[in-house]
Amino acid sequence: MDTKLLDAYHHGDMFEAYKYLGCQFDKAAGTAVFRVWSTRATSISVIGDFNGWDVNANRMTKVTEAGIWEVTVKGVKLYDNYKFYIENGFSYPIYKCDPFAFHRETFDGTNAKVVTVDDFKWTDAEYIKNKPDPYSAPMSVYEAHIASWRRYADGNTFDYRKFADEMADYLKELGYTHLELMGVAEYPFDGSWGYQVTGYYAPTSRYGTPEDFAYLVDKMHSLGIAVILDWVPGHFPKNGDGLYEFDGGPLYEYSDPLKMEHKEWGTRCFDYGRNEVRNFLISNAFYWLDRFHIDGLRVDAVASMLYLDYGRYEWRPNVYGGNENLEAVDFLRRLNTAIFAKYPKALMIAEESTAWGGVSRPVDMGGLGFNFKWNMGWMNDTLSYIKTDPVFRKYHHNTITFSMIYAFTENFILPISHDEVVYGKGSLINKMPGDYDMKFAGLRNFLVYMFSHPGKKLLFQGAEIGQFNEWNFAKELDWSVLDYPAHSDLKKFVSTLNGIYRNYPAMHQIDYDWRGFEWLVSDDYLQNILVYERRDVDGNRMVAVINFSPVPHEGYRFGAHEGEYTELIRTEIYKWSQSGDKYKTEKIPSHGKDDSIAIDVPPMGGILLYCPCGKKQEKKPTEKPAAVKPVAPVETKPAAAKTTTAKPAAKRPAASAAAKETSAKTATTKTTTAKKPAAKKSK
Repeated sequence: MDTKLLDAYHHGDMFEAYKYLGCQFDKAAGTAVFRVWSTRATSISVIGDFNGWDVNANRMTKVTEAGIWEVTVKGVKLYDNYKFYIENGFSYPIYKCDPFAFHRETFDGTNAKVVTVDDFKWTDAEYIKNKPDPYSAPMSVYEAHIASWRRYADGNTFDYRKFADEMADYLKELGYTHLELMGVAEYPFDGSWGYQVTGYYAPTSRYGTPEDFAYLVDKMHSLGIAVILDWVPGHFPKNGDGLYEFDGGPLYEYSDPLKMEHKEWGTRCFDYGRNEVRNFLISNAFYWLDRFHIDGLRVDAVASMLYLDYGRYEWRPNVYGGNENLEAVDFLRRLNTAIFAKYPKALMIAEESTAWGGVSRPVDMGGLGFNFKWNMGWMNDTLSYIKTDPVFRKYHHNTITFSMIYAFTENFILPISHDEVVYGKGSLINKMPGDYDMKFAGLRNFLVYMFSHPGKKLLFQGAEIGQFNEWNFAKELDWSVLDYPAHSDLKKFVSTLNGIYRNYPAMHQIDYDWRGFEWLVSDDYLQNILVYERRDVDGNRMVAVINFSPVPHEGYRFGAHEGEYTELIRTEIYKWSQSGDKYKTEKIPSHGKDDSIAIDVPPMGGILLYCPCGKKQEKKPTEKPAAVKPVAPVETKPAAAKTTTAKPAAKRPAASAAAKETSAKTATTKTTTAKKPAAKKSK
């Protein structure tokens, strides 16, 4: 082995270290080269099935002064277990799993396993070649947890292949463009959801082999669905077999006790000032994109990396007297610079919960270099507003409009993630005030608002079926709710909304500057109404009318740009519909515009109106996806709507909760005002 190449690891210049460190297995020859980094070791052996776990059989040689050890072993077989046996002269011998292991034992096992990760026959070359520009393309993300999405009838979890086959069909049906997976890198404790990682290079063996995981990604790509992984470079658990005090003392973690731990999490913090640690993490990001064709990484808990005082009572300021971790800042910039140099269309998404400036700004402009950031401010403000009783929402109108003050300061994703549906926070539908029907009305209304607001979209599993129970990582979603019309209809609604979002560029093409957005009515706090316009690069327009109150408004007039607008979707308390009704603007000034539209706005109504009034007329697709075809609205009888709880099984038996289908209205052209809605008023 060329020691100059390995020296690059010590100098921070080896971003594909997984090709050299760990176990480099030659399956045909039955040999493996094992390499590991340690600064304290006086002796290291590799022990495993291939040598009867004999500490003297395969002692390693130190090949770089900075601590890389190496040995070549014969008679190695696929899936052999192995470990490193480390002696340092001042502690008991230490048994450690390979930090670069591509595969590990299942469940409570602590051994690494010999595998290769480059034998899978990929079929996604065309998909990779034709990846769209991530900024202007639609991005509707379905966040999922493999173990709790769906299970076999006996309660056992799906493996990667079964999950892939089921999920691919499901996402295609619902119209999502991206799948984000929680907790794939190996972890010891199910209750951590995968955020306390012990095997950074090993897809968890809970669901199969690395090849099985590759199948999952390839399957998604075959249907045009991108895959994002949650990635955790901020901390790691204090498990004896993992990175924790790897050779008897701090190696991957800080040695400084004021920077070493996140005590509230019981985890250690990576030492971002150490070249080898930076290389370990950057190489890991490369590994997932290279070996498994992952489309992007959502970087967990970025704020915990950026601040020296994060979760700490005692901390030491940086050289400038501030609380910023300058080493972590440098690491993130190096990471993103390296990733985009090789993968220009990768998604590098920061879960950053503070007002740190320039998270998604390029490094050469002083930013951290991510290309997207979760909009936690929007999420907190919106959920706070949505949970407020409509009677009092007028006093909190600024909460729902505030996001547009900063909407274009970053490239935002609007997240309703797993963190918002656990620990007593309630499921998404249970955040909606009111009785059973009002909750569904509120959720549909919220989704129209969310999907028309600037920024990419993310919803956690279960929101699309209206699951009332909080998410439980130890059981599958409450799929039985789909036996109830309101829940199955919500699923159809999400599919339809996703179709509109994908097929109309005005909904997604200009997400990150004011050219794509205009307020039409922002100050109608007394009636809890918002009206705004989204535009595509050709000037075609989508108008969103959102009524956050249970009060209808007949002939509601708002200023609009001249043109003819088609109603794509309308939500009401008891139903939603796609009428295709058309509305021409009138020469009546309103809200600072020479032209206006008057439309009947239903209670808890969300309306999308489309005007192909740009420079180019949008071509209609020869075959419109089923999701965006008009469907029959679903209406629940008012008598059945009165209930005190939101439990469908208890309060909504099939007989009383039956939804009667009404035929969709045929499209008509309106040159003045809309006709009165048939929607029932809330009581």
